[in-house]
Amino acid sequence: MLVPQEIIRHKRDGKILTNQEINFFIQGITDNSISESQIAAFAMAIYFQDMNMDERVALASAMRNSGEVLDWSSLNLNGPIVDKHSTGGVGDVTSLMLGPMVAACGGYVPMISGRGLGHTGGTLDKLDAIPGYQTTVTNQHFRDVVKTTGVAIIGQSANLAPADKRFYATRDITATVESIPLITASILSKKLAAGLDALVMDVKAGSGAFMPTYEQSQQLANSIVAVANGAGCKTSALITNMDQVLASSAGNAVEVREAVQFLTGEYVNPRLHEVTMSLCAEMLVSANLAENTQQAHIKLQAVLDNGKAAELFGKMVSGLGGPTDFVENYDDHLVKSAIIRPIYSTQSGYVSAIDAREVGMSVVNMGGGRRVATDGIDFAVGLSELISIGDKIDAQTPIAMVHAQTEQQFMETQKNVLNAIQCEDKKVAVEPQVYEVIRANSV
Repeated sequence: MLVPQEIIRHKRDGKILTNQEINFFIQGITDNSISESQIAAFAMAIYFQDMNMDERVALASAMRNSGEVLDWSSLNLNGPIVDKHSTGGVGDVTSLMLGPMVAACGGYVPMISGRGLGHTGGTLDKLDAIPGYQTTVTNQHFRDVVKTTGVAIIGQSANLAPADKRFYATRDITATVESIPLITASILSKKLAAGLDALVMDVKAGSGAFMPTYEQSQQLANSIVAVANGAGCKTSALITNMDQVLASSAGNAVEVREAVQFLTGEYVNPRLHEVTMSLCAEMLVSANLAENTQQAHIKLQAVLDNGKAAELFGKMVSGLGGPTDFVENYDDHLVKSAIIRPIYSTQSGYVSAIDAREVGMSVVNMGGGRRVATDGIDFAVGLSELISIGDKIDAQTPIAMVHAQTEQQFMETQKNVLNAIQCEDKKVAVEPQVYEVIRANSV
């Protein structure tokens, strides 16, 4: 007979847990037969003793199986089920373009996303800035939109990976969030439960990333690729640059505005284009919708140029309760702040570094993000027209437009953004946007 405290003891003492022990413990988390203190002790034991890859696969699989696992076979879809997940960043609005772009190329993208916490923005918060858009819908509604449109972006239902919700809540208050086996299992439990044929991970590295060092970002990417493939889902990962804000904007309504402009070709930030195209191309190749990344790029650019991707984004928005004319009239629907005013540089030279985390926190401080999970969001506030590393600046150069509600917010944000920017006399070399691609055969 299995006993929770013996399983905790085994891991505490550095032993390898069996599949049976892991399944028993996760079942206990799900049905509440295991206490919060036991979950905390289990998490701390893993934090210090780590897990090998077999244990990580067993943990992610058990957490996936703690609730409903979506099955798309009854819909008779004529393409693969494929998705992307990001570890979170600042100005990372890729999901809003990526989903419709991949759908326009023949994939089906049932994207289950999250909200922002800390300095990182959340995809659901951005979509909540669209009037009427429903991020919580019935499973049938979700399936209908995926079938008819090819893409639907919603929040996690209570039935998907319920063990993760309870496990994470305990980790959050016991200083055990920063454990690569536990992060891996938490991310993959929800993604594997979505019934995917292929998954592409976007693991951020840099000042605005969740993982503090490049080496840890690399470790996480390797872990996710190995575990997901071990659990039966074809998965690869891109390690991408989060040393500056990815888009030209950071916030909610401002990022949605930029996403629509990207899809229609009205304005395309080159960094955002490179990362989005790279992720989409990896998705198409992984899902056998393109023979190689070169062919994938051609297909993706075509659906941007012919308007198909923008059309599907509009169809998704209306299918999930938003305006039917959102793509055509996005500026009429998105809320605007009381003050929209530029910040000017206090120094001259070339931008050499931008603290993306500091920029993200300046948006949070205006009410555009959360300090704790229960905080509300002001969708209107944020930053737009942000400068980039390598740009030349002087006292007459606007370095960003602040979208604030009060003079005090503007002044505080101006100070924070100016503090986040470093300048040098000579132009610095700009780092690549995609550092590395990790596939199953390279782990």
